Amino acid sequence: MGNKSSSSASGDWDDSASTIVADAVTKEHDLRIKGYSVTKGIGVGKSIISSSFRVAGHTWGIRYYPDGENTDCADWISLFLKLIPPDPTDDETVVRAKFKFSLLDQDGNPVIAHVKCTENAKSFSASSSWGFPKFIKRNGDFEGSNCLKDDSFRIRCEVTVLTEGIAKRSREKSMTNKKFVTVPPSKLNKELRGILWAGAVTDVTFDVGGEMFTAHRNVLAARSPVFKAELFGSMMEKTSSRVQIDDMETNVFRAMLHFIYTDSIPIMDMEDRITMAQHLLVAADRYDLKRLKLICEDKLCNHINNRNVAETLVLAEQHGCKGLKKAGFAFLMSHGNLKAAMATEGYDHLKHSCPALLDELISKIAP
Repeated sequence: MGNKSSSSASGDWDDSASTIVADAVTKEHDLRIKGYSVTKGIGVGKSIISSSFRVAGHTWGIRYYPDGENTDCADWISLFLKLIPPDPTDDETVVRAKFKFSLLDQDGNPVIAHVKCTENAKSFSASSSWGFPKFIKRNGDFEGSNCLKDDSFRIRCEVTVLTEGIAKRSREKSMTNKKFVTVPPSKLNKELRGILWAGAVTDVTFDVGGEMFTAHRNVLAARSPVFKAELFGSMMEKTSSRVQIDDMETNVFRAMLHFIYTDSIPIMDMEDRITMAQHLLVAADRYDLKRLKLICEDKLCNHINNRNVAETLVLAEQHGCKGLKKAGFAFLMSHGNLKAAMATEGYDHLKHSCPALLDELISKIAP
């Protein structure tokens, strides 16, 4: 039971009723692809983004992958919806939305066989996008249809943004709801990023493959217990102003520093994001950056395919990623995936580097 207190005569509510109003805003955006044959061949994982459009106060764009978003859908056209925040590094702003993509016929009507929509709302942020890797197969389904005319076709995207539920009082005293003060969103991550790359009042330099990075000992120590031990413990880096970093690429170290200062990952292409997630996971494990490690693990869980599942399982085993390991096993236990994965070089690497992992897999799929 909660505490019950008496009310004063001034400024309190009378007995009242309230209603929670869950609101949503829906808007459509039509995208025309002119010169379809020219867009083909730009490469798997390469996309073209549409002009931006606004829904419920947020800016959105459509990513069109003419050669598929990944190798598993190289014969398909992929479509993804992307949130475009004012600050591309702002990964804290999350918008919940449902969406639907429809291929349109020459009269502008959706082709029922080629309409795909989400069942549940998805969480969009600066670093995440959602869509359909296998929206429509190019040969036969699409290129032989009358939807493609004069090397042109149209897609309709319907976006429904879910706004926060608002509790409204039904009976209340006359009190003003006018807002006198507007509190701006935090810019701390942007400001800290500026301090990092401006090199302001830094006190330690890292040599990574011959490239120098300056930083602040206290920030690094606050974020990473490993850096704390190296920079303030009994190890030699305590008195040294220059620290040598081995076995890490410069772009990975740069991305890790960006995360340490901003708690977000730099924006990059989809293909680069997957490779970076693999390397950043290793770096996060090395420096005990738990949240970064989980972010990378989650990203990799969503991009497992026949070509990378074996090496993904090795990575999960070597760095104690239980969720990623479960995702890899679940993928291999799906129909036909194990046979395809066994034909890859990654599977041979798995057999030699992690034989116990292979035994565990066999025990799960054995009748």
